[in-house]
Amino acid sequence: MKASTKDKQRGAILMLLLVMVVVLGLAASMAGQSWRTTMQRAREVELLWRGQQYQQAVASYYAIKRGPQMFPAKLEDLLRDPRFPNVVRHLRKPYNDPMTGEELELITDPGQRIIGVRSSSDLEPFQQDGFPEELDILRGKSSYHEWEFVYKPPTASRRTGQAVSQPPVSGGSSLGTPGQPFEGGQDTIQMPAARKPFEGGQTPLQMPGARRSSP
Repeated sequence: MKASTKDKQRGAILMLLLVMVVVLGLAASMAGQSWRTTMQRAREVELLWRGQQYQQAVASYYAIKRGPQMFPAKLEDLLRDPRFPNVVRHLRKPYNDPMTGEELELITDPGQRIIGVRSSSDLEPFQQDGFPEELDILRGKSSYHEWEFVYKPPTASRRTGQAVSQPPVSGGSSLGTPGQPFEGGQDTIQMPAARKPFEGGQTPLQMPGARRSSP
C-alpha cells in the first residue's frame, strides 16, 4: 500500500512538472512573438523615415537647374553633387535597409538613373493605410519589397495649374517648385496704388469744420 501511494504521488508530481513546462514554453513563445512584433514595428517606422530621406534627396537633386534637369546617375551623386565644384549634399549619408541590414535596392528609370529606393524584405507590413500624401502608393501592399520610395516630377500641366503637393526638399523653398525661385507667370501681390499729390487745378480736400477764407 505504501509503495502504491508513493507511486501515485510521484506520478502527480511528474504531471504537475509537465504542466509547468508546457505553460512556461507557451509563455516564452508568446513573449518571443511579442518581441519580434515590437522589433518589426520599430524597423518599419525606420524604413519609412529612411525611404523618405532618399525620396527627398532625389527630388532635391532633380530640382536644381544646371543644364537639363535629370536624376542622379549613381548613389554617390546624392552625397556630393558632381555638377558643383564645391561640396553640395542632397543626402547626409547612405542608409541601409533596416528590415534586412543590407543596402536598400535602387529603383531606376529607363535611362538607368536613380528615381528612388525600396526594401528587399518579403515580410508583410503592419501599416496598411494612413500614409502621407506623397507616400499614398504604399497603401495596401503585401510586402516591404513593394514599398517604393520614388520621386515623380510634376508634369507641365500641373506646374501651370493647381499646385501639387511634393515631398519637402532639403535647402528648397516651401513655396512653388521645390528648390526653385519664383519665376514669371506666377501670381504676385498687388500693392494698392499710391495717392498722387495735389496738382494745379484740383480742389484740395476740406477738413471737417474748416472754413474757406473769403477772397
